[in-house]
Amino acid sequence: MWIPLFSLLARLGLAAVWLISGWIKFADPSQTVVAVRAYQLLPETLVRPVAAGLPILELVLGLLLLIGLAVRAAAVAGAAALLTLIAVIASVWARGLSIDCGCFGGGGAADVDGWDYAGEIARDLGFLALAGWLTVFPRSPFALGPGSRARLSARTQSVMAE
Repeated sequence: MWIPLFSLLARLGLAAVWLISGWIKFADPSQTVVAVRAYQLLPETLVRPVAAGLPILELVLGLLLLIGLAVRAAAVAGAAALLTLIAVIASVWARGLSIDCGCFGGGGAADVDGWDYAGEIARDLGFLALAGWLTVFPRSPFALGPGSRARLSARTQSVMAE
């Protein structure tokens, strides 16, 4: 009985993360461009398209998880996005750059050290663990998707049948 409850908490928690992160980026597109550019990983021709697409991806993932539609697919896509974010943060750290990740707004040059990057990676690993849980256990209460709704217990089903 605790698995669907934990899945609900994981689903709503990750939905909040994606919705907050996506909304902040969507509300300030010029700052999102600064944040994407600061990673120094993309050619300039791709910076603006990635900066425009990232908040949309985050908002879509957040909405899918919030309403409980295609939870497993959203969790897998979210896990892929988180793995990418972890890799680019590790890349910045390894290259000795000093930037704000821009994960929840901001971004660009900043006075950060290895502990800041380690904290960001640890945070994202926690979110990745939630996405992994939802990949394995996508069913939870209050989900709208037929493959995402928690099944009623056998006892509840028999009581309803009477």
